[in-house]
Amino acid sequence: MNKTQYITGLRSVEQLLTGDTAEVRQLYAEYQTANPRVQAIITTARQAGIEIQPANRARLTQISGEARHQGIVAEVRRSTVMDEASLRTMVEERLQSGDRLLLLLLDSVQDPHNLGACMRTADAAGVHAVVVPRHGAAGLGPTVSKVAAGAAEEIPFATVGNLGRVMTWLKDYGVRCIGTSDKADKSLFETDLSGPLALVMGREHTGLARGIASRCNALVSLPMHGSVSSLNVSVATGICLYEILRQTG
Repeated sequence: MNKTQYITGLRSVEQLLTGDTAEVRQLYAEYQTANPRVQAIITTARQAGIEIQPANRARLTQISGEARHQGIVAEVRRSTVMDEASLRTMVEERLQSGDRLLLLLLDSVQDPHNLGACMRTADAAGVHAVVVPRHGAAGLGPTVSKVAAGAAEEIPFATVGNLGRVMTWLKDYGVRCIGTSDKADKSLFETDLSGPLALVMGREHTGLARGIASRCNALVSLPMHGSVSSLNVSVATGICLYEILRQTG
């Protein structure tokens, strides 16, 4: 499944030009830029036969919807965007081959900065796909790509109509769904996180929806010893993913 999008930011566009997970259709670059990184990107794009469109900063903002574009916008067709059928095929193939499987399911995370930060950590921790609901949640866009610092161009990203339905068939395949909740009795660090796994994280401020929490195989909490009662979702995601990585290598 391919989807045309606009990507901003030096690191993200550099990643696009060196990777193979997205087709860069054309590049919009600031007129007569003195930034050597933008100049290097333009040179690389020209060598690859990519069309370059000069534009002023206001036009770049209009194209991308992002004011902090750093003077560069890439129009891309991603190959990492998945629908539910593609996600299911990927899961089946990994399980049938005996490969490791780790998914990150985000239950209606709405802030694109949080989504971008989660994707950056997910890529670093070896997550095989990030899964979000199609409605009521942040999707891929310029802010997400910029915060993700290149990860959004690499890690598979699945948007699905019903996250609970995905959890149901994941469990049918033997993939455990581990959710986080500040009300859980068991700590993350006391939980066996081996085997095919889907980490399920809740939305900002309210956590997992009741229906999503009820579909989890287990709920775990993070020890909190200070005055705050919870962590930012991207910080909590990082802690959980790296505990999974610590246990599984």
